[in-house]
Amino acid sequence: MKSVTVFLAAVLVLEATALPTVLRFSQERAVLKPQLVRLHQVPIVKDKVGVDLCPTCVDFTTQAINALLEIILNGGVLTACSDLCGALANKTGSQAVGAICDVLCSIVGVEEFIQLIQDADLDPIYFCELITVCPVFDSGDANITALTVKPPQGPQGTSFIVDIEYTSKNGTGTGELVIELDTVDGIPVASAFLQQKQPPGTYGSKITIHAKPDPDCDPTQGPCEMWLPGTYIVKIALCNGECGSLHPHSQIYDTGSTNFTITG
Repeated sequence: MKSVTVFLAAVLVLEATALPTVLRFSQERAVLKPQLVRLHQVPIVKDKVGVDLCPTCVDFTTQAINALLEIILNGGVLTACSDLCGALANKTGSQAVGAICDVLCSIVGVEEFIQLIQDADLDPIYFCELITVCPVFDSGDANITALTVKPPQGPQGTSFIVDIEYTSKNGTGTGELVIELDTVDGIPVASAFLQQKQPPGTYGSKITIHAKPDPDCDPTQGPCEMWLPGTYIVKIALCNGECGSLHPHSQIYDTGSTNFTITG
């Protein structure tokens, strides 16, 4: 019971600090900004009991895959999951990350885990499919049926709500919903959200864009979106696997676009 409690605590800590998946829809690494916040997706399917390892695995891999690759490439004695995951915990300063690593590594064993980390080529969803914690479904589909922004215009500081509806005839595989903005000043603003395998049906998501400069953004560390007056193009993609990935079990189901205007 103690080990289960520790694992659950680790999952909660990891999910609280998780970073969004790297965008590949436009075939480049866009700057991921905190102005994009996922509100909710409906319906929420509750057909599993206990901890669902798929989102936990994707969050973990997004955060840890670079550190794991560095540990592997630096060599050393890695004969057990505890060796690799202990090194990861030390490198990241997070026992929670180390605990999740140990759970996932134990599924396939340390040698296979290391090989799959290298084979995944920085694609968290594909890696989690390889270790079998995210389901694969290659006969899925999704069609965007409605895409709007409310309000359609407003001054700087407005919270714009992007409302997406889509239907699936066959169901969907483990994938992503990606949002990318063409901004007035040309600074890339984007994010991607994990979409778990779903049965046929109609689904919706709402994403809030807080169109005001981030007071914590440091221009010496990277570009800061200023949300200047003008028209902003909103591009959406629904994908099986990571959008733009060349790995198996990856495809773009559908794309759509809309816009909003920041007034002067």
